[in-house]
Amino acid sequence: MNLIELENKYLPAIFPKRPVILVKGKGSKVWDIEGKEYIDCVGGNGVCLIGHSHPKLVEKIQKQVEQLIICPYLFYNEPRAKLLEKLAQLTPKPLEKTFFSNSGAEAVECALKLARKYTGKKEIIAMKRGFHGRTFGALSATWNPKYRKEFEPLVPGFMHVPFGDIESIKKAVSDKTAAIITEAVQGEGGVIPAPNGFLADLRDLCDKKGILLIIDEVQTGLGRTGELFAFQHWKIVPDILCLAKGIAGGIPLGATIASAEIFNSMKSGEHYSTFGGNPLACAAANTVLTIIQEENLVAKSKKMGSYFLKRLQEEIKELQIVREIRGLGLMLAIDLRLKHKVFVLNAVEKGLLLLTSGSTTLRMLPPLNISQEEIDQVIDILKEVLAKS
Repeated sequence: MNLIELENKYLPAIFPKRPVILVKGKGSKVWDIEGKEYIDCVGGNGVCLIGHSHPKLVEKIQKQVEQLIICPYLFYNEPRAKLLEKLAQLTPKPLEKTFFSNSGAEAVECALKLARKYTGKKEIIAMKRGFHGRTFGALSATWNPKYRKEFEPLVPGFMHVPFGDIESIKKAVSDKTAAIITEAVQGEGGVIPAPNGFLADLRDLCDKKGILLIIDEVQTGLGRTGELFAFQHWKIVPDILCLAKGIAGGIPLGATIASAEIFNSMKSGEHYSTFGGNPLACAAANTVLTIIQEENLVAKSKKMGSYFLKRLQEEIKELQIVREIRGLGLMLAIDLRLKHKVFVLNAVEKGLLLLTSGSTTLRMLPPLNISQEEIDQVIDILKEVLAKS
């Protein structure tokens, strides 16, 4: 029995898979079990901000494994303390307190609990096309019926309004509204940036109504869009910030960041995570944040993202199958007029791994240190694959 048969035999078939067995990664490339090379624009679903197997991260993880892997919140440890300090320095005030969990969905769950506890209110307004995770609270904030329908009833008190429509949001607000949760750029929704002025209007509305603004930057955070945090493009600051994915370079870690005032509303024991803030994940995250700063990856994301988008518009946009091209930094999408499945599989054959959104959108989340030469290779493959349609 080969590895594909083995996984298919014992792994629940609840998500799509591609017939590739990956065994090695370096930078923006991965290799399969037969030695075939791929440019990786999936990037672990956006996790590989610093690329695969960065030598500094590998070294730090090895050292931490030899010292201490697990240390629950019951005790103090150095990697956690240093990461807490580093995040407080990187985030704008008053975002200074962080709770660590293990994933983006968990980071959102904590944010939702915080909003209800701090405000004493129960209703949450979320966005149509928004995605926040598949646990019950995060799923309640997620819009797409295909994720929700079979698991209803979900957590009560959630409503969805059109992303970017401030007037619809104003109508949805009531004296029971605890928080508004949104992405700055909708990822699963198809790489849809917030319209100009929307987040500023949202911030103003929340201030006037005493509502908390939760920004989910699980996919956009830490340089993906060409700013350290995507909300900085619009010069606003959320009340609660959710991070995960690339923060620890592939080691599971989620972070919920808010002011001391908001976190102080939580009593001891009202929230916890056995693995949250463990030394291994925190040591990895400290190293990732250092690499992002030392290698100027935020600036590189902005520069390479602009180049990537320009090349897509020059070489791909006029193809008949292409409906629209969107992007911000190294978060890019090609919206097609046909379903994407055959094109994704053809790209695999040509040595390119692509992510998707919905049924017609190709999504690209490569490492922030992808080279211009590698981007050119991606363009060549995309042009060949899409031109055949």
